[in-house]
Amino acid sequence: MVMHVPAEAPGDERGALLSFIAEQRGGIRRAVLGLTDEQASSRPTAGELSLAGLVKHVAEVEQSWLARARQEPPAVQRDQSNWHETFQLIGDETLQSQLAHWEKIAAETEAFIRSVPSLDDTFPLPDQPWFPPEGRVSMRWLCLHLIRETARHAGHADIIRESIDGKTAFELVALEQGTSWG
Repeated sequence: MVMHVPAEAPGDERGALLSFIAEQRGGIRRAVLGLTDEQASSRPTAGELSLAGLVKHVAEVEQSWLARARQEPPAVQRDQSNWHETFQLIGDETLQSQLAHWEKIAAETEAFIRSVPSLDDTFPLPDQPWFPPEGRVSMRWLCLHLIRETARHAGHADIIRESIDGKTAFELVALEQGTSWG
């Protein structure tokens, strides 16, 4: 599993977009390096977020967007009654199982984006006020949205990890690469 991908990776537009998505995924994956399930499930800030919950959430969100783009039903149905479950491990779910699940989804996303004829191809969105008013978005928009969504949660992950043991993003990059920081 590659955790750090330089966003400046050479290639065409698809490759660049996929590299930026992978880079943000790497930020979240690094945030859980060396943690136990208990640490990853802890909520050390005033908020309700945990690192394990964030991993589960970003995987589920990416999977749901991929399903929309393929015009398939989402693998997991969420509504107001169970929406909170996207941010917490349930039953026999573990951090490692969620990371493995997310890795499979990431591979599916990459294969799908590389297979679409054009990044200008569009897909419909549900008629809901939080979606763009035109009701359709492009595959390019999908990639940019995944970058935005994952980056937002990578920032959350940085704060949560630092609250757990004081490790910062740069320290975690060094840990991942087997080098020293500072």
